[in-house]
Amino acid sequence: MNNPHGAVRHLRVDASGPHGTDPGTGRPAPASALTAGAASVLVVAGLAWNAGAADWLAHPGFRAWQTVCVAITVQALPFLILGTLISGAVNAFVPARVFGKVLPRNPALAVPVAGAAGIVLPGCECASVPVAASLIRRGVTPAAAFAFLLSAPAVNPVVLASTAVAFPGSPEMVAARLVASLAVSVAMGWLWLKLGRSEWLRMPARHTGHQHGHSRWEEFRLGFQHDFLHAGGFLVLGAMAAATFNIAVPRSVLDSFSALPWMSVLFLAALAIVLAVCSEADAFVAASLTGFSPTARLAFMVVGPMVDVKLIALQTGTFGRSFALRFSAATAVVAVVCSVLVGWWLL
Repeated sequence: MNNPHGAVRHLRVDASGPHGTDPGTGRPAPASALTAGAASVLVVAGLAWNAGAADWLAHPGFRAWQTVCVAITVQALPFLILGTLISGAVNAFVPARVFGKVLPRNPALAVPVAGAAGIVLPGCECASVPVAASLIRRGVTPAAAFAFLLSAPAVNPVVLASTAVAFPGSPEMVAARLVASLAVSVAMGWLWLKLGRSEWLRMPARHTGHQHGHSRWEEFRLGFQHDFLHAGGFLVLGAMAAATFNIAVPRSVLDSFSALPWMSVLFLAALAIVLAVCSEADAFVAASLTGFSPTARLAFMVVGPMVDVKLIALQTGTFGRSFALRFSAATAVVAVVCSVLVGWWLL
């Protein structure tokens, strides 16, 4: 991509290809592909409209789905913006060596300190993985870095504030989320300290955080833009899925899960892994799942920021597949167990 000759070659292909095609491959040029895609979408939309989509959009069920989806998104959006602003600032302006200086030299003591650091040094799931990798490269014990990786997106002030807003009049839910998430992060740090193997961990050479020769404000802008667009897309998908679940799933199905507490907890834990909603917004999705018990909704909020499909992908790319599969599976089990214990205690 950085090869200027390659760039010139691509410019010549786009300019000389007949009818917007690449003469070397015969494939449509990027602009032509976008035009064709937009035209296809318009054609499909027109056919759907003629087939009765207008009546379907006016159906009361769709109106209710639309209301729930928009309500979840609008409630969560301010917290998503604030969270991505803070995580971008931490990544751009806080040197990774700061973490190494404040952590105890004893690895067993460094784990809970790193877990507690997530309260004052927030970050979204996308930012926590590269920050953890940067900490390990700078000499921080991996167990402490992984404790911070799990706690930062789960117990930071933005997440706790959004949980309080999503569950008004329920401070016990905020406390339960804080306690359970901290317990999972510390437990996983100690588990890695005891059972982890260095051969499972593959560290990349890529640098994260501030890079010499680059403006910190530019890094902040790019980091915020990436995190907001990435997390915002998952927020919208999560809101759509939650609205669909609330409107389409019969009450009898919810009652059957409610009758089996373990099944409801496992179901919402699995749903959190698949939906991959940003931690700054997942409380609003959990609050909308009114057919489930408080403990099951707690499991949704504890598991989601620590184990989901995008995090597994990020961990695989950063630390290797061997690490990601083992660490994610163990984290999911520990998160479910801690959610159940804390829910039984506080909820």
